[in-house]
Amino acid sequence: MNKHLQSLIQIANLDKQIDGLEPKIAEVRKELDASIAQKNSLLHTIQTLQEESTQLQYEIQQNDRLIHDNATRLEDISKKQQEVRNEKELRALSVEEDIAKENLTLANEQIQRLQTIQKAKHEQIAQLQEDSIKLDSVIAELEQSTKSAIESIKQEQQEIFKQKQNIIAQSDMKSIAFYEKIRRWAKNTSVVPVFKQACGGCFIRLNDRTYAEVLCDENSIITCPHCGRILYPTDKQTYKECVQ
Repeated sequence: MNKHLQSLIQIANLDKQIDGLEPKIAEVRKELDASIAQKNSLLHTIQTLQEESTQLQYEIQQNDRLIHDNATRLEDISKKQQEVRNEKELRALSVEEDIAKENLTLANEQIQRLQTIQKAKHEQIAQLQEDSIKLDSVIAELEQSTKSAIESIKQEQQEIFKQKQNIIAQSDMKSIAFYEKIRRWAKNTSVVPVFKQACGGCFIRLNDRTYAEVLCDENSIITCPHCGRILYPTDKQTYKECVQ
């Protein structure tokens, strides 16, 4: 077999091993990441509630101004009633007084309603903040318990990566560049075996000429005419007979 192809097969296998360790890291971090996501969700909810509470406070202040304005209005009406000249003016002031009193009542009721809602939000914020503090402890414990496991997996990845780099250092750079170009889209199916005269990547049958090249051409790297993946033979007996 072409020595450059042998190198690519080794590199492809090592890349599979490196990538195969990523799900292990994700599995180890599963509970930790879930807790972190829960913490972020809590913080987002707290922020939303705080913004809503600020809006409620603004509405309360608006109603406070309404109460002040209508109280001032009632004082003015009271002064005018002392200077009233006729029944018509008295009725007009009475209507104006009723409106001001109704506005005062509505503003006070609105403030009570808003303050009740605001109090509930403050209580909810306090509870969520308490939950967030508890989550901090859980996250810290999980980070500590998963740290060594993740470091072990990453160390394993690093050792495999070193093996890959050693092979690359002794390989043909054009072949490596060609492999990396295919790997950008084919990922871990960049270098595939031929099974029963079919590409191990796209599973489409190879024509006799391409199949013969895969088995017999020791000087070239053969790619699948259908998908472009790098091919190598698996039938050792057929390959041995071909090269004899």
